[in-house]
Amino acid sequence: MTPGKLVVCGTPIGNLEDAPPRLARVLSEADLVACEDTRQTRKLLTHLGVKTRMTSYHDVDERGRAQELADRVAAGLRLALVTDAGMPGVSDPGYHLVAACLERGVQVEVVPGPSAVLAALVVSGLPTDRFCFEGFPPRRVGARDRRLAELATEPRTMVFFEAPHRVLATLAAMAAAFGGDRRCAVVRELTKVHEEVLRGSLDEVTGRLAANRPRGELTLVVGGAPAATPAAADATDLAAEVAELVAGGASTRDAIATVARSSGTPRRTVYQAVIDLRGEAD
Repeated sequence: MTPGKLVVCGTPIGNLEDAPPRLARVLSEADLVACEDTRQTRKLLTHLGVKTRMTSYHDVDERGRAQELADRVAAGLRLALVTDAGMPGVSDPGYHLVAACLERGVQVEVVPGPSAVLAALVVSGLPTDRFCFEGFPPRRVGARDRRLAELATEPRTMVFFEAPHRVLATLAAMAAAFGGDRRCAVVRELTKVHEEVLRGSLDEVTGRLAANRPRGELTLVVGGAPAATPAAADATDLAAEVAELVAGGASTRDAIATVARSSGTPRRTVYQAVIDLRGEAD
C-alpha cells in the first residue's frame, strides 16, 4: 500500500500570479484537496490548470473533520490542505489536521507560500529585526482591552489581523493602551489591485481610515514599546560613590571610570560631579 501524506500548502494572499510552480504540481498530484471554501479554491485550481477533487475543511467541527481526514491519510490518501489565502494553521484551519496526522505517524510536508504577516511587516517601514504575530485580537471588548494592556510594554514590532468592521474600534483601543503617538501601519488588500498602506501614529492612521469606510482584508503592524530611558543619576550620589572607592584605595581616575560604567553615566558627568563636590567642600 502506498503511504499517505499530508501536504500543507501556502496559497496566494490575493494575486494568483504569486502561486509557485511547486504548488501547482503538489495540488495536481494529490488525491484530494481539503479547503475552506470550495468556490474560492476552485478559482486557484482553475488558474493553475488543476482538476483534483476538493472537500471542505473549515472551522465548523474542525476537530472532528480533522480526525476523519487523518484516518484517510493514514490509510494511504495523498491530501493537500489549503485555505482561502495564506498558510493553513496561521489564523486559519489546519492545526488540528496536522496534529491528527502526526499522531498517526503520517508524513507531513509544507509548501511555503506568500505571507500576509511578513509582507505587511516589510512594507510597514517599522523595525523587522524582532517581531511577534498576535493574530486576531479578541472580539469581546473586555478581553481585547486586557490583551492589549498585556502588550503595552512589548518591545518587538507587533502584527495583527483584523476584520474591516472592527478595525476602527481596535485601533482606538490600541491608542488607549499603547498611546496615540505609537507608530503603526494599516495594510489593506495586500498584493491586490487596490493595495493600500497607511503609515503614521495610531491617532493619525485611525483618523485617515475613518474618513473612508475600511474594506478588504486588513493587517495591522504596530511598533514596539520604546526602551525606557534610565533616570539620570544624582550628581551628589555619583560623587559620593567615587569618594567611597577612593577611600578604599582606588585612584580618582579609576573610581570615576568604575562609577560611570556601573551607573551608565558619561565619565565627564561623573568627573564634573566630583569637581563640584570638592568645590563646595573648599
